[in-house]
Amino acid sequence: MREDNIMKTTEKIFDVSTKKETIVARDMTADELSAYQEEQVAQTAVEKLENDKVAAKAALLTKLGITEEEAKLLLS
Repeated sequence: MREDNIMKTTEKIFDVSTKKETIVARDMTADELSAYQEEQVAQTAVEKLENDKVAAKAALLTKLGITEEEAKLLLS
């Protein structure tokens, strides 16, 4: 991200009559930038939840003193 908070996005334009694609780079609008930032926050939250789940699982296995394979055997 640039310091002035303006990010670039690309658009693909397809001209049906000439069958040519044109890719145009432009600055994101305020709405696009806001949506992008919200998506980044949501993705970070999902990653944190996944990491917390993995850490909790590892902590439980350590507390029980068993390996993941042993836990799978117990649950099968």
